[in-house]
Amino acid sequence: MAAIEIVRRDLDATGLRRAAGRSRDAAAARRMLALALVLEGRSRAEAAQAAGMDRQTLRDWVHRYNAEGLAGLSDRRGAVGPKRRLSPEQEAEVAEWVRRGPDLAEHGVVRWRRADLARAIEARFGVVLAERSVGDVLRRLGFRRLVARPRHPGQDAAAQASFRQALPPS
Repeated sequence: MAAIEIVRRDLDATGLRRAAGRSRDAAAARRMLALALVLEGRSRAEAAQAAGMDRQTLRDWVHRYNAEGLAGLSDRRGAVGPKRRLSPEQEAEVAEWVRRGPDLAEHGVVRWRRADLARAIEARFGVVLAERSVGDVLRRLGFRRLVARPRHPGQDAAAQASFRQALPPS
């Protein structure tokens, strides 16, 4: 079992313990304490066990500390969720389409559906989106799915009004 060499000398064991005490990141603090044990001369197995990790994991954290310092001991956070398929400029253009409404001559529809928008996005930007993804884009842009309440063509507004008036007051 080869010894781990910490080449970075910014902090000694006491400084690492002090930094661990100030840290709000519990995992990074635990790694700092493991490195402090290594600097004090403890074996890799002993330091790793005290910090609740494997010897190989401790070795990897030593390499990150040597390369990046204390910042290297924190977990790296990647981007949350998949990368967006449309740029912000393209999304703004889609929002403008929805606000304006479709042109029957140009788009062949009288109102936008998600399927129609998906076809228009593919034709304009070359990006293929599923209908559900178009719905996600619209929601992100602040649009909500509103559908007008259907009316029967034979509905008589005057008959409804006279029916309401005929009821006795409660």
